[in-house]
Amino acid sequence: MDSDHPAGRFTVSAVDWDDPDAVALRLAQRAEIDELYGTPDSEPGPAPTRADVAVFFVARDAATGEPVACGGLRMLDDAAAEIKRMFVPVQWRGRGASVTMLSALEAEAVRRGLTHLRLETGERQAAAIRLYEREGYTRIPPFGYYVDSAISLCYEKAL
Repeated sequence: MDSDHPAGRFTVSAVDWDDPDAVALRLAQRAEIDELYGTPDSEPGPAPTRADVAVFFVARDAATGEPVACGGLRMLDDAAAEIKRMFVPVQWRGRGASVTMLSALEAEAVRRGLTHLRLETGERQAAAIRLYEREGYTRIPPFGYYVDSAISLCYEKAL
């Protein structure tokens, strides 16, 4: 977490895919990405669903309960999962919510016995790219659904 924000600023909990805060955060993410790329169909693979996301988290401001971040894990195989729908609303960026969520996803992956996390982000998502690189994710060749995507950047981290 950012040094100017004390530990415990956020709480993270696993929620149902249809949790209202989870749904609202995912819709906000899609709206932002649609605007960024100028199209509502910029997703290079199938959208994650309740059926293929093993766990979904929402982080909340510990003082107010306001939802500040979300993210989930889509299993790839017995050793790896893909981070899906990680998002922090603009008004919460720069306060440590993204690192808190990423840490929760990594801890859950370790708890499940996974050895690697992978993710895909878009070439226009500079803040996400900086976050992942700062947190130890390294660029890898496109994988899975992203192999033929001209806008996808893929990353991986050994846990």
